[in-house]
Amino acid sequence: MVTAPDRLLRRLEWKLGRRLDGRLQGAYRTVWHGTGLDFTDLRAYTPEDDVRHIDWNVTARTDEPHIRQYTEDREMTAWFVIDRSASMRFGGHDGKSSIAAELAVSLARLVAQGGNRVGAILFDNLDKKVVPPRGGRDQILRLARELTSRQQTRKIGATTDLSEMLRLAATTTSRRRSLVFVMSDFIGDPGWERSLAMLTHRHEVVVIRIVDPAELELPDLGLVLVEDAETGEQVLVDTSDPLLRGRLAEQVGAREQALAEGMRRAGVNPHRVTTDQDLLAVLIDMVRRSGR
Repeated sequence: MVTAPDRLLRRLEWKLGRRLDGRLQGAYRTVWHGTGLDFTDLRAYTPEDDVRHIDWNVTARTDEPHIRQYTEDREMTAWFVIDRSASMRFGGHDGKSSIAAELAVSLARLVAQGGNRVGAILFDNLDKKVVPPRGGRDQILRLARELTSRQQTRKIGATTDLSEMLRLAATTTSRRRSLVFVMSDFIGDPGWERSLAMLTHRHEVVVIRIVDPAELELPDLGLVLVEDAETGEQVLVDTSDPLLRGRLAEQVGAREQALAEGMRRAGVNPHRVTTDQDLLAVLIDMVRRSGR
């Protein structure tokens, strides 16, 4: 019997094969320096360096020892750190969590093509699950199964602890440098910037922020009952009130500015994905922008 995760993977593989064919040829190239074939830079020699990397011609010209640096090509481990809090179930296209699931499975399939390993950290305040990194199609199917499993809706009376999610990611992935995808709407407790910066200090981090258009601009729906997905708090609002819409627009602007500043301090340039976008177009744009 063909399961829902298998159908999802087959559909995404067919789309990826048609739309990304020829764009991802060759091995993954890291941002770290090591022993490889492609020369990238020269720098002054330090006592910790391997003497075999000394460039004797440059050393003779400058009277100071210099070593050659190369781009390192090697097997990669990729981690997917995915926010599965209640706020991620809001929005179109079956919610932001559905977008995160399809993006994660698509990216994992692309990464695993070169024999690389993929793992995942699935997080909400009450449930934290780690899928150890492995290679092969069975691992992609496992990720698809975990990400498409139905979550029980729980009100915990508190917003998501994003700092804990990022600290868990840093601890879990500490053994070796990796490519880490962080997928979240970043709706949660403030103060996550330092934890994200610690993660970027060790790894190459790609942040994918998933939002719904209704979170950026309140639709005019008249009088509606609004509920906070995470705390369960409810309030009756008149969405056609121009004063309310103006205040909300100001708050959204301030929130976007604070998020941008936090990402800048953490040293990342996030991708923003909305629930009404074509996910394959998003993937193609990410490949084009990254150059890998």
